Amino acid sequence: MSEWQKSGWRQKPRIQMPDYVDMDALHDVEARLSQYPPLVFAGEARKLKKELGAAARGEAFLLQGGDCAEAFDQFSADAIRDTFKVMLQMAMVLTYGAKVPVIKVGRMAGQFAKPRSAPTETVDGVELPSYRGDIVNDLDFTSEARIPNPEKMLRAYTQAAATLNLLRAFSSGGYADVHQVHSWTLGFTESEKAERYRELAGRISDTLDFMKAAGVDSKTAHTLQTVDFYTSHESLLLEYEEALTRVDSTTGKWLAGSGHFLWIGDRTRQPDGAHVEFLRGVQNPIGIKCGPSITTDDLKKLISILNPGNEEGRITLINRFGAGKVGEHMPKLIRTVAEEGFNVTWVCDPMHGNTIKSATGYKTRPFDAVLREVHDFFAVHKAEGSIPGGVHFEMTGQDVTECTGGVRAVSEENLSDRYHTACDPRLNASQSLELAFLVAEELSSLRAQRHAEAV
Repeated sequence: MSEWQKSGWRQKPRIQMPDYVDMDALHDVEARLSQYPPLVFAGEARKLKKELGAAARGEAFLLQGGDCAEAFDQFSADAIRDTFKVMLQMAMVLTYGAKVPVIKVGRMAGQFAKPRSAPTETVDGVELPSYRGDIVNDLDFTSEARIPNPEKMLRAYTQAAATLNLLRAFSSGGYADVHQVHSWTLGFTESEKAERYRELAGRISDTLDFMKAAGVDSKTAHTLQTVDFYTSHESLLLEYEEALTRVDSTTGKWLAGSGHFLWIGDRTRQPDGAHVEFLRGVQNPIGIKCGPSITTDDLKKLISILNPGNEEGRITLINRFGAGKVGEHMPKLIRTVAEEGFNVTWVCDPMHGNTIKSATGYKTRPFDAVLREVHDFFAVHKAEGSIPGGVHFEMTGQDVTECTGGVRAVSEENLSDRYHTACDPRLNASQSLELAFLVAEELSSLRAQRHAEAV
């Protein structure tokens, strides 16, 4: 394989990327971005890769969540805080269930571009280019709004930098104190319909009380006050990615400086395509979205290209098959990985395969379908003797009504109440935490099974 260059992707077939009209403006933006500081640092990416390697061995568990697509007009400190807060709550519950560290990765500070099922959309007989995320064009259905504007990359960078600044402050400034996080979790279990989760919440409380009585509390244990929090996004807009790619002065290797963890989408994982070519040369941990169309040959080619050294923690396989389809597709992938001896981390994305259109015209995801896919994911790993390494959700800390179901029973008629997403429907704070309790039950069951087999 030829020597990698950060611009080498430009010689490969590209899809799901905008065609900019003003090339001079594009080149100017790329030049300016290339002078900006990277948003993340190589040491952070290496640490995350090591932790993902532990998740592959069952010694940690990945929680990855955040917006479908970050929007410029919904950007606020409160929104960042609320999503971060819910992810901490979810991690608290999962840590107790799994009895291993939980790796916290946000779909934040870079998730601005979105692939689309069609290049154009038609409304009332008018056909215009599709909206591809705020980093590319605007949601308004006008000819002018849908023209790709390279200047939007600069605004995306500024928003990502501000988001990371706040996340780092929250992570290390006491906001993540374990006792405070659990007090938030208890608020959820006060709901009448959350009775099944109260017992687990009570056990967490007992554990914290014991630690305090033993003299281990947030005043004496720094690790109870701070967390590591990483960022991730789909590596879709390669002009933006290339401009922020830097050489790590410590190792001499290239780093994609736009985020700690980047993934290739189910639509852009062609082995000879531009996106795979770009990501094969950076040292960041890489995710591969695996939908029903992926074959075992596809998987072998992709892993061989992206991880020729079979490095632990480098490749995360994010499965997105849909409820009822996991048993059909995932076992053959697991067996292929085992036969080839590949090091991978298996993660469940129960969101993207369960999107439907409601009778009221809104895109939604039934919470029951999300739960079923998670359950099936764990069931297949139990049957195959492989290790479930994490979960990947589209969620928000806001009280939105975008997915139906959950303890607060969002109905199709409720969807219009607070439907704020510009792309795909997200779990709200209550649904996210409920899902964390259910995943914790799966992890506890798996741990008990392994203990019984060991005995």
